[in-house]
Amino acid sequence: MKGKVALITGGTRGIGHAVAQALARAGAQVIVTGRDPAHGEQALSALRDLGSQAVFEAAEAGDHAAMVGVVERTVARFGGLDILVSAGAAGALGPTPFAEMTAAQIESSFNARLYPRIFPVHAALPALRARGSGTVIMVTTDAARHPTPGEAIIGATGAAILLMTKALAREFSRWNIRVNAVALTLTSDTPAWDRIFSKPGFENRLFSKALERFPQGRAPNAAEVAGVVAFLASDAASQVTGQTVSVNGGLSFGGW
Repeated sequence: MKGKVALITGGTRGIGHAVAQALARAGAQVIVTGRDPAHGEQALSALRDLGSQAVFEAAEAGDHAAMVGVVERTVARFGGLDILVSAGAAGALGPTPFAEMTAAQIESSFNARLYPRIFPVHAALPALRARGSGTVIMVTTDAARHPTPGEAIIGATGAAILLMTKALAREFSRWNIRVNAVALTLTSDTPAWDRIFSKPGFENRLFSKALERFPQGRAPNAAEVAGVVAFLASDAASQVTGQTVSVNGGLSFGGW
């Protein structure tokens, strides 16, 4: 990926940061976004230890205008954009039974999980088109493919991303832009993992049961997810578009 310019939203922590490291190791120029400058500095330190001249942009992925500004500054600084990894979306409310959610929680959860995924794609499209080719990878959830108690809204927003992956792949093919998604289950080495198991409650019970069901004997880790994202971003996947790859250790096969 030497010479490629990659923008990773939510690239300061968790899955996004693991993806940024994988792309940096492959030679890409990496730009990461996040809401917390302190996390941004930590991410830059780790990326620069890999020899990358990484850049941090403080921005909210769900703010369309902010993402347009990030893309414009990226193009001005590096001359273009080749890869977008949309990984920056975190709902404030974790898995919760639908009957226990308020109307306000349903609305905020939907907005927090959908728009931060798709606004960066819309903002990056002009730069990718100008390049004459490119690739988009959206990170989503396996709850979109396998119904899980407490994840009705999480799964619904994920299912929207799965459909958009196919539709946008068809729309963007005229500009030689590939669009794929990576769907996740419980993943170790992430802030979400620490949050889930740090306190008792519905989410802890749900995923503690899931941990016992992994055919591989363990959950995937962030680096393993990042390896799949890096493959989809590479020229080795030049004939892969409109696809969603689940990195779930074989935990769920429903809906495939």
